[in-house]
Formats: sequence, C-alpha cells, structure tokens
Amino acid sequence: MQIIADLGGVPGRDCRGFCRYCYFRKVGEFKPFGCRNCSPGRVGCDTCGSEVAERGKEFIPPFIVMGNVQTSLMMGNFTDRDLKINISGGGDVSCYPHLEELTAGLREFGIPIHLGYTSGKGIDNHEIASTLINNGVDEVTFTVFSANPSLRKEWMRDKNAEEALKSLKIFCESCEVHAASVIIPGVNDGEDLLETCARLEEWGAQGFIMMRFANYEHQGLILGNEPIIDGVEPHSVAEFEELVRRIDREFNLRVTGTPVCDPVNGTPFVLAADSSREYLEILPEITGEATIITGSIAAPYIERIIRNLNASDLVNVIGVDKDIACLITLRDLEAVDTSRLRDTVIIPGRAFVHEMDARRVLSRDGVDRIVVRGPDRLTVDGEMSGTLSEYEVIEREMEAFYELIQAINFFGASR
Repeated sequence: MQIIADLGGVPGRDCRGFCRYCYFRKVGEFKPFGCRNCSPGRVGCDTCGSEVAERGKEFIPPFIVMGNVQTSLMMGNFTDRDLKINISGGGDVSCYPHLEELTAGLREFGIPIHLGYTSGKGIDNHEIASTLINNGVDEVTFTVFSANPSLRKEWMRDKNAEEALKSLKIFCESCEVHAASVIIPGVNDGEDLLETCARLEEWGAQGFIMMRFANYEHQGLILGNEPIIDGVEPHSVAEFEELVRRIDREFNLRVTGTPVCDPVNGTPFVLAADSSREYLEILPEITGEATIITGSIAAPYIERIIRNLNASDLVNVIGVDKDIACLITLRDLEAVDTSRLRDTVIIPGRAFVHEMDARRVLSRDGVDRIVVRGPDRLTVDGEMSGTLSEYEVIEREMEAFYELIQAINFFGASR
C-alpha cells in the first residue's frame, strides 16, 4: 500500500525538456473527451481535459506536500507493514527543487520512500543519490532508456547523462530499483538493449520494465499529437512480446513489458490460459446477453475467457482499433458496426467517453441500447505485475471478472 506524495509539475517544463519519444510532446489544444467523472448532462471535466495532458499544475511547495501526506496518514487506517510513501508528479521527480528537503522531512514519519518515475535528468551530481538513500529512499523507478550516455543525451536530452547513470548505479547498489525503458526500433532495441540490461544486472537492479514506443493514435496518442517521431514504425505487439521474452531469458532481472507481457506471471489475462480453467469454475454463471467493447490487445483474451465460461452464445467481444482499452474515445465507438451489438453494451470503465455520447453513438441504428461501464481494469499491466505474485494477479483478475459478470447479468436480458 502506498501514500502518494504528489509534487505536481508539468511535462516538458518540469523535467528539463521533453524526451524525443515523450507522449506529451506535440500536444496542442483539444476538447475534453468525456469520462466517468463528468456530470451526467455535460461532456468535459478536469479529468478528461487538463489532467489528461497534466497541464496547469505547478510544482507544489514541500510544506504542502508534507501536509498532504500527514493528512493521509491521519485519515487512513494503515496497518500494512509494506506501507510506503510514493513521491510522484507530472514533472520529473529528480527535477523537483526541494527533493532533498522533502525526503528529509518525510523520513520523520519512519515510512520507507519510493521515488516514482524519474529519469534522473534533474541530477547534476550523482552524490544526491546517497543523500536520498540516507533520507529513507529504499525504492526507485528509474527511466534509464540506455546505459549509453550519448544515447541519453540525444534521445532524452539529458545534459548530465553520466551523472544520472552514476546515480542509477548507486541506487541499484542500495535500493530496490525497477529500471524502465521506452523501446524504440533501431535505437535501443538491439545491442544497446543487451548492453543496458547487462549493466543493470551487474549493478544489482531488481526489475526492468520494457515499454513499447507508441507513435500513432491507435497505439494511444489521443491528444492529437501523432506521430511523435516521423519515420519511426513501432514494434508490433507480437514483435514486442518476443523481445520481452528474449530479455527475460537472457538476464537475471525481473522483466515485464507493457502493453504485453509478463513472462513470469503470464499477464495480461492469466485467466485466459487453459491452466486457469479451474479458477473460472468459481465465477458465477453468465445468464445475461451483452456485448463487451474493449481494446484490440485485450479482445482475444477476453473472448477466450468468455468461451471458456461457456457463454459465447450470450456475450460477444468487439475489439476496436485502439490498443489500450482505457484510451478508447468516442471516435472508436463511432467506428463500431452496430449490427454486431446486442441490446446491452459494456464499455471499459476508464474509457474517455461520456455515457450520454456512448449511448447516442451505439444506438444510432435505432435500437435503444443500455450502455454501462465495466470494471476499471480486467488485468494488470507490466508496470504493476512485476511487484505481484501469480496468485495476487489471479486474485485481481477474478475480482474484476466477477464484477464484469455481475454487470452482464444485471443489465443484460436473460434468455
């Protein structure tokens, strides 16, 4: 369990400039999409507007961050021995000008500190890593991209790449480090990737999160900023999964990939494996009819689970042209063939669509359909699964599919 110490910050400004591959780069003006947090009769709110692009949130003074953490501790009923304070923000954590002061203050709570995603671009002197460790930091998620300082300078625009990498080495030697890299074809996916993993293994990193580079709208760039890099064709999902599995085989690191895969836990969608059929027997029987709309990656997995639940005649699954289900927008629903829809449609819980718009678009053929949101997540991605056991992953998926089945049975017409 974690308490979030939100530092605020704006991408591109509070991280010493955009990395060349950053998915916030080139973002212009856009209309709010609509989401589950909007009021019933109005499309647009902070969540699907400014917060999507993480705009307009200055770095927060350290005394306010401290106060927010203290309030969370007082209001929460925390008994978890694994409780941590997760320092994170919209900018780069290492660029927060009061980071040493803040960690020194948080140390007084006696709770271990996790530095959320940082690229280390704000570290001008590697000795700050030792200071942060002495202040209670015992876990770091560090975007390395490459152990080659020249590549970091070119692609991350890191002016102090050598110092950042030295700090990473210090963190690896004394903390639990989960390194991360956005994998770009022809840049850091070949010999450079092998060299980076070798360095991480040598320094003592625990995990390595591989992130597939996204360059087009269907891969998740919904803010009108595609392509981020002209002329770069990202790995296909199959190519990326094979690369993740190769790195997992060759290095003594806990390797996970996003949007696929975790070679150890079997995510995403452990329940889709034939070896998981015994768990599906515990779930309620599906008695209602419905259509599930999801992303292109999740669709075949969910379809397999529905089939293994012997409910293919009641529930059909439609994968839209969007890799990630929670990034589905109204444009994706407008492309759905309504002839394939049943009278009840379930869309992803976190889809960027207003319920009013979703119902209008999905009923445009004259059939007045019920449109409801499903669970927020049906599985876990590589950023989370690396910290979970296989049993914990199965437990989370079982809870999510139980919720999904309850929605199908409640809103869907029974035969």
